Amino acid sequence: MTPNYWQQASRELARTDPVMKRLVKTYAGASIVSRGKPFATLVRSIVGQQISVKAAASVWARLTATVGVPTPKRILACTVEQLRGCGLSARKAEYITDLAGHFAGGQIHTRRWSKMNDAEIIAELTAVRGIGVWTAEMFLIFNLMRPDIFPLDDIGLQKAVALHYLAGARPQRDELARIGEAWRPWRSVATWYLWRSLDPLPVDY
Repeated sequence: MTPNYWQQASRELARTDPVMKRLVKTYAGASIVSRGKPFATLVRSIVGQQISVKAAASVWARLTATVGVPTPKRILACTVEQLRGCGLSARKAEYITDLAGHFAGGQIHTRRWSKMNDAEIIAELTAVRGIGVWTAEMFLIFNLMRPDIFPLDDIGLQKAVALHYLAGARPQRDELARIGEAWRPWRSVATWYLWRSLDPLPVDY
């Protein structure tokens, strides 16, 4: 599902920023597309941490072959040994189990998210072992499709800003934040276009 703000955001970015104007034209017709339910999406994010896309896809396939589409109940029914048998490290198996416990115990308030701001949801998610700020930001962009997330620690974003705005010089964190101010309230959309400029395949987390 394409977010309902996408066309408006793209037009406004293109109107005020020459780089964005070019990127919006180049990738016309493409957008962020939300996939999966919150729990399964977060499990998949943990699976993919610090391994290649190919390796992550292999582990995910083995996990879903074992448990089906991951749910808190299904994960909590597995032993660490069963999860490790899917190719997960001991630490990732613990992280996924902790995530399932947070969902099952009601510490993750999915029904309240529509009334919570970005920072509140990030704080709730990062209370789970194995979920850092970057993972939470990717979740807000790609699952909740929040329009104004700006992941300052994302390497791809840093590279794209260096390429298009700073003649190849990698920005410092405060400089990146300053540049991103021009894209409010559509920084998620600007970030997505910048990612696309580095990789012709749609970014997907």
